[in-house]
Amino acid sequence: MTATVVFYEKPGCLTNAKQKEALRALGHRLEVRNLLAEAWTVVSLRRFFGDRPVAEWFNPMAPRVKTGVVRPHELDEARALDLMIADPMLIRRPLLETDAGMCCGFEPGPALDSLGLYLSPSQDMQSCSRPGPDARCEPPEVV
Repeated sequence: MTATVVFYEKPGCLTNAKQKEALRALGHRLEVRNLLAEAWTVVSLRRFFGDRPVAEWFNPMAPRVKTGVVRPHELDEARALDLMIADPMLIRRPLLETDAGMCCGFEPGPALDSLGLYLSPSQDMQSCSRPGPDARCEPPEVV
């Protein structure tokens, strides 16, 4: 059974490309959206995080997280959402919207299970694909 998946990505992200490929290989249709250009509100963004702890809402590779400027473990929900709306690079991605629900990240769980994508705990499709120990997400190049 194929589904339509709304897939919020950072354009040019190698990891997001692998994730999209895995979903398309199962026959799913993707409606790909630019996570960085979306007009997020507290309500529209909050629904992707479910009951996850606030710290898990953040992209650990975001420059402001990597440098310690933003400390996700120290934030409450309201402050976290305000920061992510102001700087979408902070948002853990991808954000997925399916008939079965919404989620952030690409790891084993109900959203991927509902799409027939069963990842083993050792199958990492979430970590950054950029090489090197200092890899981190950077904003896309402005051309």
